[in-house]
Amino acid sequence: MSKQQRGLGKGIGALLGMEADLNNIRKPVGYINKGVVNAEQPQTNATADILRIPADLIEPNPFQPRMSFDKEALEELSESIKTLGLIQPITVRRKEGNRYQIISGERRFRACRLAGMDMIPAYIRDTNDQGMLEMAIVENIQRENLDPIEIAMSYQRLIDECRLTQEQMAVRVGKKRASVTNYLRLLKLPAKIQHDLKVGLLSVGHAKVLLGVEDTQLQEYLCDLVIKEGMSVRQLEDKIKKLEQKKADPADDGQELPDEYFKVLEIVGKYFENNISLKRSSAGKGSMTIHFSSDEEVRRFLKALEDSQF
Repeated sequence: MSKQQRGLGKGIGALLGMEADLNNIRKPVGYINKGVVNAEQPQTNATADILRIPADLIEPNPFQPRMSFDKEALEELSESIKTLGLIQPITVRRKEGNRYQIISGERRFRACRLAGMDMIPAYIRDTNDQGMLEMAIVENIQRENLDPIEIAMSYQRLIDECRLTQEQMAVRVGKKRASVTNYLRLLKLPAKIQHDLKVGLLSVGHAKVLLGVEDTQLQEYLCDLVIKEGMSVRQLEDKIKKLEQKKADPADDGQELPDEYFKVLEIVGKYFENNISLKRSSAGKGSMTIHFSSDEEVRRFLKALEDSQF
């Protein structure tokens, strides 16, 4: 005796007892019963409701922590809005001249505009610049996938512009103070490392380890090494430990230099303002490091080499 085919597996038509037309079922959210804000008849007592506001009366949030919006993701959201409407309204505040400024939801606003919407569903809240900045940052941190540098810069703005302590900051964003502190420390990294962290080439875990390295050039070298070799955080820690051990090992600190080495330092150093160092082991192996401050220094040195017919 064969088993009767169950509803699941036949699709939504079987569950509804009919061949369903999804386009009719999923009608766009229109908020048609809500008041409409316009330049001639501004709504002054509708802060608790959802209103439809003309898109050309809405301006971006100058305190927006997010610096860039993924184009492909924005287009996908736009297509969803075309089909279903804007499920989650944006939040705005009133400005002079019957205009409105976005507090949160700029990504949704941009997608609505991309979808060709002239009227945007929105909540209206009354707030000052500080309150707006705080709400915008908290909204973005909680709901958007900000990169670590954007989060750190957002925290720093709250501290600088709203004069908050790190303790107050932690309360505002619902994070532990240690977490806030760790993010703020990321801003002490060299610009190159911040960039790699921002675009996802480096993890926050790697960045925290690099913060323990004092030498900026070494930080950048290790950062490049992590990206090139795909090092884990643990491997990076081990690499740093080995470098520290090597530096502390007297056998690798170099021996007394023979006179000819001092001669090299004297001759080459004068072209680079003596910004040159040389290390030599007891076996005669070593390295020479030259730091130059401009292309002109290198050109002068090259000319000297050519003139001496080396």
